[in-house]
Amino acid sequence: MDNIDGLPPAVALQQSRAGAQERSTVGSLTRISVTLRLLFSRAGTRPDGVPFMTADYFSPDNPEGACTHCQGLGQISIELLLMPSATTTCSVCAGSRYNPETLEVKWNDLTIADVPDLTVDDATRMFDGYDGIQRSLSALQSLGLRYLTLGQPATELSGGECQRIKLAWELQRVQRTSTLYLLDEPSTGLHPSDMDKLLIVLNELVTCGHTVVMAQHTMRIVAEADWVIDLGPGSGLKGRKIVSSGTPEAVSTSVESLTAPWLSVQLKKRAGDPA
Repeated sequence: MDNIDGLPPAVALQQSRAGAQERSTVGSLTRISVTLRLLFSRAGTRPDGVPFMTADYFSPDNPEGACTHCQGLGQISIELLLMPSATTTCSVCAGSRYNPETLEVKWNDLTIADVPDLTVDDATRMFDGYDGIQRSLSALQSLGLRYLTLGQPATELSGGECQRIKLAWELQRVQRTSTLYLLDEPSTGLHPSDMDKLLIVLNELVTCGHTVVMAQHTMRIVAEADWVIDLGPGSGLKGRKIVSSGTPEAVSTSVESLTAPWLSVQLKKRAGDPA
């Protein structure tokens, strides 16, 4: 995103799959796959310590390691006359996407085709001690995405999951300058306990000197903000005007705001008041 004079560099994290290709997965979007390819390349070495396979062999997107029959897709598309095309598992690689030579290389009894089936939690245990991989996995766990598999296709992710994966990628990078993060409903689809994890991550960003601005309708999140801008007075075309702004406590007392009563209830819950 283009920067505006006087403002820090901005990063917009939207609920979209923008930038994700058809073959994109959780592992590739967080760059975990890059480190894993290097790891498997080192696992397949000659006695003199020189890799006999480069990292390219361990990507189904490269011809060196991809199944020649399905070109690394793991599926074969069948064109049917006067009917929609159908897909079937590749009969040569059985859906693994790799050629036999690549699948001969194993790391801790795993082939590169076994890795996509690992959940984030499974991978955390499996690759204990590998800082580069753990940094990415830890970011995913902190955002409540521990249940995803590394091979989960981007096309099967929800908008909220896509946004949190982008945020995980930002978290694992070293930000040397203050950054403005723009988020669109990052709590979408989250269990309350995972919302708490998200808040911890966002607060850590602020503590490190970054700024977080988000569109948010969940009062559990709004109540934790430093500053709230309430748009209204209604929704859609009836809105778009600033009804109230200030701290959550100040906005919760606004007589013109439809949000105020709900925000007030959440603030009382946070304070431990059953009322």
